[in-house]
Amino acid sequence: MADIQTNSAASTVRRPRSKPIRWGLIGNHAILITGSLFMLLPVLLAFFTSTHTDVTIHKEGVQFFFGSEGGSNYHDAMFKKGGFSQNVDGARMMVNSLILGLGFAVGKIIISMMAAYAIVYFRFRFGTFAFWIIFTTLLLPLEVRILPSYEVVQSLGMLNTYSGLIIPLIASATGTFFFRQFFRSVPEELLEAARIDGAGPFKFFVDILFPLSQTMIAAIFIIMFVFGWNQYLWPTLMTTDESMFTLVRGVKQIMQAWVGGGNDIPEYSGAMALAILAMAPPIAIVIFFQNWFVKGLTESDK
Repeated sequence: MADIQTNSAASTVRRPRSKPIRWGLIGNHAILITGSLFMLLPVLLAFFTSTHTDVTIHKEGVQFFFGSEGGSNYHDAMFKKGGFSQNVDGARMMVNSLILGLGFAVGKIIISMMAAYAIVYFRFRFGTFAFWIIFTTLLLPLEVRILPSYEVVQSLGMLNTYSGLIIPLIASATGTFFFRQFFRSVPEELLEAARIDGAGPFKFFVDILFPLSQTMIAAIFIIMFVFGWNQYLWPTLMTTDESMFTLVRGVKQIMQAWVGGGNDIPEYSGAMALAILAMAPPIAIVIFFQNWFVKGLTESDK
């Protein structure tokens, strides 16, 4: 009798239901993975191709597997002197690109923060009108104003200089807009407390606004660094000295060189290696600042 009761009690225990398959979630991940692979495919092909010889690439085209010349190709791309003057290498061009990218990012952040600070916290006539004038410069891309900008740089004798590459483009309407929106979200109580404590405009900016803006600064830094690093047209016009060439321009420059021996074969492997190396610093910056980047663009509570 006891056994019958035990069996009946056990039979009444409900088995846990299996979780339903979330096909929508699986489909979303499948789309994301497919899109990621589609975007990574050209990079992988460039990386595989950079490990082969120029003759192999010239005969067989893009390669889908690793070759045996990867180490020597990347070493030559970084340290082998080349160009028309035979005095420039990939390391020098990478330094130029880093200076350009960092100069763009730091300069644009400083100018944008100062402009946004003046617009938000200093009450002056036509302040809003001045902001919208700055904002409408987004309608004028670099290609539209590049000739007048070139004339100004040339008249000032700033060609083939870092200042000529950086200073004319450090004004940023995008950065000014983001910092203006950020400063407007800062509670007024902080400003009133700073006034009670006797903090002036400079102290309020340095001791309060700047620490609060760290996540926004990181987000703008990533955007502006990548923008400066990827510049091609502007450095092409502003520099004629090979020692001032950037890495992005060097990819085009190296394709104009030819392998010796009368073969007339472009240095495909060197160009592919430089292309891969040109992607490394922006990727590293994004990975390092990714958490701050997300917080800077999405955080609303200050």
